[in-house]
Amino acid sequence: MNLNLDPGKNIHFIGVGGTGMSGLAIILHKMGYKVSGSDLNDNISTRTLKENGIMVYNFHNSGNISGSTQLVVRSAAIPIENPEIFTAKARNIEIIKYSQMLGYIMKLKKGIAVAGTHGKTTTTSMIAFILKQANYYPGFVIGGIVNQLQGSSSAGSGDLFVAEACEYDRSFLNLEPQYAIINNIEEDHLDYYRNLDDIEEAFIDFTKNIREDGILFYFNGCPNTKKVVESVDVKKISYGLEEESNYRCLSIDFNKARETFYKVLTPAKEEIEIRLSLFGLHNIINSLAAFSFCHEIGVPSDVIVKALSEFKGIKRRFEILYNKKFMIVDDYAHHPTEIKTVLKYTRENFKKNRIIVVFQPHQHSRTRFLLDDFATSFSHPDIVIVPDIYFVRDTELEKKMISSKDLVKKIVSKGGNAFYIPSFLEIEKFLDDNIIEDDLIIFMGAGNINEIAYNLVASLEENFEIKQEDKK
Repeated sequence: MNLNLDPGKNIHFIGVGGTGMSGLAIILHKMGYKVSGSDLNDNISTRTLKENGIMVYNFHNSGNISGSTQLVVRSAAIPIENPEIFTAKARNIEIIKYSQMLGYIMKLKKGIAVAGTHGKTTTTSMIAFILKQANYYPGFVIGGIVNQLQGSSSAGSGDLFVAEACEYDRSFLNLEPQYAIINNIEEDHLDYYRNLDDIEEAFIDFTKNIREDGILFYFNGCPNTKKVVESVDVKKISYGLEEESNYRCLSIDFNKARETFYKVLTPAKEEIEIRLSLFGLHNIINSLAAFSFCHEIGVPSDVIVKALSEFKGIKRRFEILYNKKFMIVDDYAHHPTEIKTVLKYTRENFKKNRIIVVFQPHQHSRTRFLLDDFATSFSHPDIVIVPDIYFVRDTELEKKMISSKDLVKKIVSKGGNAFYIPSFLEIEKFLDDNIIEDDLIIFMGAGNINEIAYNLVASLEENFEIKQEDKK
């Protein structure tokens, strides 16, 4: 696709409140384009856009498409029935997807596309942070907010541009990167893909878009990923725990401060020690991917090691919002594998705490297709609370096919202690009445469940103090 993006062109983003969409909007705004956007949600992304001087409408209306609008960028979550899309079509204004605009930006530089079912955001953030610390001045678009990078995006003055490559609706096929990374491949987005074979075919097509002189980095510990990369013609570099990995992880250790230590064995047989302030095997894999890429393009080992040790993570990735008499955590996990990983770590490291999980399922279709996997993901918590499913991208018919009640029944049938509490207000009341000292409360999901977490941070400590006085 050849876009005509003349300087000063008027570009309107529909669904601009998403982290990736808002990131692209800011980049284009700083490149000199006239940017506006709309989103039903007033969130940190839309507020940041407004602070940057970008007009954001908190509603969808045909009037948001001004007479000067020349290009419309829409989120994959926006249906074609949207009134702004209808108006743009009626005026013959070009409409493209987020991934197409991302592909255009990536073509301007040497692109680094980070793909995989899990770990895209963390791996992309680590790479961007390492490159920034190494004075490569990278451009980046990240599907999360990284305080150490001052947000989720940057145009960058260097020649490298790193971004997440999302497989949903084959979006990543709009990217033509110099470098690609595939962390793992599992069943997901089954509202779009037929099955795992269909997903793997999409990843194979993605690898065909890597430039001829490019490099594919892949996790050697995922059988599905290894299967996909077999037929790839470009240079391949593997990373993992396996002996045959080009970059191999050795000597994993965790200390009481919940830090992670391991060694990387490089292709030159040099052993390099890594320290992370992040937990879990999944973050070892993410950091190993980041190390492998940065080391391969020539970033000095000591710079990589220092940057990884200083990297503090991303908002909504086991983000501790409050840690005094009890702990409140916000986590983005919304796939069974991610949930199991986070909760396994939590139980291993907080053995004396009562663990309460408030899990908001994301999409009715995902919940239905992966229902059994979700049900077996909650063996570690003491209490699981499930509100109504976050409704996005699904049809009304899909919405009628499954509910959170079905998931709760499944969790209970597997031995879990789960409760269906439909509304946020009811959940807040339940927690207010039931939490005790040393409880660990994790708000989990890709929707807006963290709204309750922030409400608790603002109010529960005061209520807790009052209750403790009443009990004396």
